[in-house]
Amino acid sequence: MSYLDYADRLRSSQEFYERTISCIQEEDGTFQPHETAFSTIAQIAHTAQTVDWFMEGIQEGQTFSMDFEGLEKELDETKTLQAAKAWFHRAMALAIQAAEEQPDTFWKSTLPDGPMFAGLPRSFALGGILDHNAHHRGALSVYARLCGHKPAMPYGEI
Repeated sequence: MSYLDYADRLRSSQEFYERTISCIQEEDGTFQPHETAFSTIAQIAHTAQTVDWFMEGIQEGQTFSMDFEGLEKELDETKTLQAAKAWFHRAMALAIQAAEEQPDTFWKSTLPDGPMFAGLPRSFALGGILDHNAHHRGALSVYARLCGHKPAMPYGEI
């Protein structure tokens, strides 16, 4: 698969995710199905943060942050649903741009020794983003239903 194909897949993932959460309202942002679960805002912010985490971790000279406590604290800084959605939109735009602009040699080069993903091709991150987005898109469709909304069909109107 070419990396431009990944750019198209990332665009689709973004579209499916944003369509699914389009029914969620600002007042649903603090909803948590359980006291130990992410709020709706945190769930969306976490998805955005993970896109950034993957893309930062694959850069030359970088490794994947293992400061999970610090990453979780960063989520607390996102106070509104609008801010969380905007973060996701920005993070995906940067991942798509990288998929379009980085040469094949970058994506095929392997990640250095480190705590995570050592020896895997950098393109691994693109697949990770797709899987992670799908996982949280599903969770957020459940959140939306628990808030009394019917999420739109992610793949478009039938």
